[in-house]
Amino acid sequence: MPFSGLKVTPLRLGTALGAVLVLALIAGALSRSGGRAPARAAADGLPHTAVEVSPSRCGHGWDRPVPGIQVFDLHNPTDGSAEVFLEDPRSRAVYGEVEGIGPGTTRTLTVRVGKGSYAFTCVPDDADAVTGPTVLVDSGRPGPAATPVTEHDLIPPSIAYQKWVGTGLGEVVRLTTALRDAVDRGDLAAARGAWLPAHLQYERLGAAYDAFGDAAGRIDGTDAGLPDGVRDKGFTGFHRIEYGLWHGQSARELRAPADALVKAVTTLRDGWAQTRMDPAQLGLRAHEILENTVQFELTGRSDYGSGSNLATARANLDGTREVLSRLRPLLGTRYADLPGLDDELDRAGRLLDGFRRGGSWTPLDGLSRTNREDVDAVLGDLVERLASVATLLDPRRTV
Repeated sequence: MPFSGLKVTPLRLGTALGAVLVLALIAGALSRSGGRAPARAAADGLPHTAVEVSPSRCGHGWDRPVPGIQVFDLHNPTDGSAEVFLEDPRSRAVYGEVEGIGPGTTRTLTVRVGKGSYAFTCVPDDADAVTGPTVLVDSGRPGPAATPVTEHDLIPPSIAYQKWVGTGLGEVVRLTTALRDAVDRGDLAAARGAWLPAHLQYERLGAAYDAFGDAAGRIDGTDAGLPDGVRDKGFTGFHRIEYGLWHGQSARELRAPADALVKAVTTLRDGWAQTRMDPAQLGLRAHEILENTVQFELTGRSDYGSGSNLATARANLDGTREVLSRLRPLLGTRYADLPGLDDELDRAGRLLDGFRRGGSWTPLDGLSRTNREDVDAVLGDLVERLASVATLLDPRRTV
């Protein structure tokens, strides 16, 4: 799973977050209302209320509350961007949020409101957060809310995960050394047998790729963007060796790449104790692992001859579970559909395990149409569910 280096935006938040948090990030083309317009019906059949999100008038405009699903047209009249939450002013549990409302623009937020108290909190760029007036709704069933996490909350799971990665890197070094030794002996059959275990062990560490820095590209990069493709000197690491092993290259041609791979993973292991992962990114990484799996493994873009994409997908699934196991104390009180996520992870594991026969895995082009649809469906669903994890565990600035 080559690390893309990009922050991934959750693919679809509607259904996945419906059990925990309703978010709507739909750009609007609505004019400024003046801030005190009553709720009005729109083409979508839902009541709309214009709300101002400036520091001086945060939350002004919602003065005729009604229960039920409704849309807030959040207008930013200032010259800077802002983030906005709708929350319980006492518990600070968040019912919905919109990020990056640009100057002079309107964005919509769709939530279900019911009996309880509500307030908008506006967080302008480069300024303190401001909480608007409290609005009381006296009837109805409210939508779900989730207590925000802070970076401090994420430090313990991040430290625990980083320690686990350190142990995993030691195993990567051991397995890549066995791969190099087989190449050095000229035993390419043994090298092909050693390549997959080493690569899968590295793939299980997926949430740490960003912290690996440039080493990630040297260890697990592809030839994408390289002028000479697979013959480019910049094509290194596991996939360079994979290409050679399954395209008839000699042991002599593979000795230098294999030696470079061992040096790269050894250097990474030896320096890992001094590396610091960003705790704020851990929830996002849980989502990215399988999103990148869909992008690279299920398309075959990272296959250089071994036909091991489904094995890699299985390793990525293991890696996702490792991240979630550290985040579970935070998710248990925030993500109502956590049991459903666990069930889907189990289902994906059973499905992928069915394509393994001993030490061999079915290549992508060996899947039947039904099998392929099943794999796409279960991993696609997991990507959407994990978007909830990324959103719920995104630390929110409140001051």
